[in-house]
Amino acid sequence: MQFFRDTKVNFVGVMRPAFIFSMLLILIGVVSLIAHGGPHLSIDFTGGTIMQLRFTPRPTTGEVRDALEASGFNTAQVQAFGEKDFLITLPVIQEEGSEYAADAMSTALREHLSATNIEVERVETVGPKIGNELRTAAVNSIVAALVLIVLYITVRFVFRYGVAAILALVHDVTITLGVFSLLNLEISLQVIAAFLTIIGYSLNDTIVVFDRIRENMRLRRRESYRDVINRSINETLSRTVLTSGTTVFVTACLFFLGGPVIHDFAFALTFGVVIGTYSSIFIASPILVWWTEHRIMDRKRAQPSM
Repeated sequence: MQFFRDTKVNFVGVMRPAFIFSMLLILIGVVSLIAHGGPHLSIDFTGGTIMQLRFTPRPTTGEVRDALEASGFNTAQVQAFGEKDFLITLPVIQEEGSEYAADAMSTALREHLSATNIEVERVETVGPKIGNELRTAAVNSIVAALVLIVLYITVRFVFRYGVAAILALVHDVTITLGVFSLLNLEISLQVIAAFLTIIGYSLNDTIVVFDRIRENMRLRRRESYRDVINRSINETLSRTVLTSGTTVFVTACLFFLGGPVIHDFAFALTFGVVIGTYSSIFIASPILVWWTEHRIMDRKRAQPSM
């Protein structure tokens, strides 16, 4: 099935505006990360206790926060979760006593909100040491994935293809991380899994285009490099849009219908697929054009003048 036949969109022609647009998105994300003191990490990486409590009738967020502060839990974070539930997160500094935090908080809430029936839906506790290990493992997994991708694409294509693909992947992850910072969403193990999924999805899209570029480079030697790149992107455009469209439809359904538990995960996937598709068309392949044209210019400058 093809929705686009014989398209002749000049994608390379908007290379400069696309680069500027991406740099602005990255800059906004970096500024947000600096302003927030880094990404908003969940207790998976910082350590702490998180509780999901169901209140009947449901009090306001301010009432729950006041009840916790009156009992000494000044660092507790309260977040509405669904129609009747609240998520209460308590960061911990030391391992000792963290396992009793959930009981202490639920007891304090029952004392101060005696008119409300409180049910404990779930409790998760992560120690600081384990959180630090998980944070290190998450960073290592992303870095290892990027390094192996460079090696794979270098072997399958050439080195500049690997560099272009990695820059596009870093572009995708950085912008997605910036959006999470702007929206003050937590980075959890689920979101890290979503980031790795985004890397794989975006890479697959990019390799499809690179395969067509390599094929057209052999078949259309008389065309300029820009024309070959444009032709290759246009020839794979229908496949790219169909694949991305169906994927976004599924992830959007997860986002709107999957419930708050997987809300951040589904959002990361949905936004990541969109930005990954954008980078495959407007970032990865135009980088090849920029690289090749600059190499040609450098060679011309290096030649002695007659």
